[in-house]
Amino acid sequence: MPALSHRSSTSNTLVNQVADWLMAKALDDTDLEAVVMGCCERLHAAGIPIYRGHFAFTVLHPLYGAMGFTWNRGKGVTVKGYPHVPGSTTIQFTNSPHQYIIERELEFLRCRLDTERGLEFPIFEDLRAEGATDYLAFVAPFTPGHHDGMIGSWSTDTAGGFTDAEIEALMRIQDRLAVACKMAVRSVLTRNVLETYLGINAGNRVMKGQIHRGDGESIQAVIWYSDLRGSTTMADTLPRQDYIAALNAYFDAAGGAVVDKGGEILSFIGDGLLAIFPVKKGKAGYVDACRSAIEASSEALKRIREINQLRSDTGEDALKFGIALHKGEVMFGNVGVPERLTFSVFGAAVNEVVRLETLTTSLNEPVLVSDKIAGVLEHDWRPLGEHALRGVERDIPIYAPDMAAQTNGAALA
Repeated sequence: MPALSHRSSTSNTLVNQVADWLMAKALDDTDLEAVVMGCCERLHAAGIPIYRGHFAFTVLHPLYGAMGFTWNRGKGVTVKGYPHVPGSTTIQFTNSPHQYIIERELEFLRCRLDTERGLEFPIFEDLRAEGATDYLAFVAPFTPGHHDGMIGSWSTDTAGGFTDAEIEALMRIQDRLAVACKMAVRSVLTRNVLETYLGINAGNRVMKGQIHRGDGESIQAVIWYSDLRGSTTMADTLPRQDYIAALNAYFDAAGGAVVDKGGEILSFIGDGLLAIFPVKKGKAGYVDACRSAIEASSEALKRIREINQLRSDTGEDALKFGIALHKGEVMFGNVGVPERLTFSVFGAAVNEVVRLETLTTSLNEPVLVSDKIAGVLEHDWRPLGEHALRGVERDIPIYAPDMAAQTNGAALA
């Protein structure tokens, strides 16, 4: 869409409409991209000659420290995640107008790109190359005294740059935009925290109000429990950061495989990992859940082999763990005290899979499954006889998938 070829007075009525829309969005559960897109499109439709709007927000996320949203006229919004940079900021931000504003505790910075050559930042040359004539940056803190909030900028490619009336309208709108984005950011932060600490399924349940002690339901699931070998010795002998790195490497292998195959991690119990593959309705539900769990165990062994190769190259000991798979009915919900709840699965089948995993050491097998798995899924099972599990009345037939032996399982158990 070409830039506006002529100037007209800014319509306060239309700008008011944009402000009202933003205030309405602040009360909705609208995502950031929709808020940014809707605001910029409406401003342009109201006659404000913006061709680019850029906005970034700090976020509480395990992978990203901030998220950026850039609207370009006729092209929509692009989203970019800015990974955490331990102990520092990126070079791009250090050399940006926003860093200049923050260091000097300013609220805004304007630069006429078609006539001025005063303060210069790398972004200015990029914008000039695109035909920009004027640039207005701003900072909108969400919480005074804290390093959170929104930074943003408006650019135009109209001859003569922004008029005073247009700048007044933009500064008014950006305050409303900050409010709407603050509410959307809080929604994103809440969802990120819940999904990171509870898992996607459990997090969604909590978001929908399943927050009271005892809330839950009985479900059929394949249950995964894995445990890192020799973790006590590692904790006692390794430097703290080396031990944490080893623990996370194991969780990357086991937990990453679970998630990639459609499972849900419920909790990390010390160096143990509890997860489920829910059984969906239909005849194929049991088979699909069992197959996904077996594929995840195979993938976990593959990943730990690759990790151990890297550890061997640096003189570190190999990581070893065992995996147990079982199937049964579990209670999926909240337990604890009213002030501190945990969302997980409970029941006899959970206790049994934990007991089953302890046999991976004595049987020297990296993966063991119960008869409830072997009886559902066709596979090259190796029967290992019936075994007594502590606290379980009957002896349980135990099987090992042949794929475990084919992946150098003895070195992992």
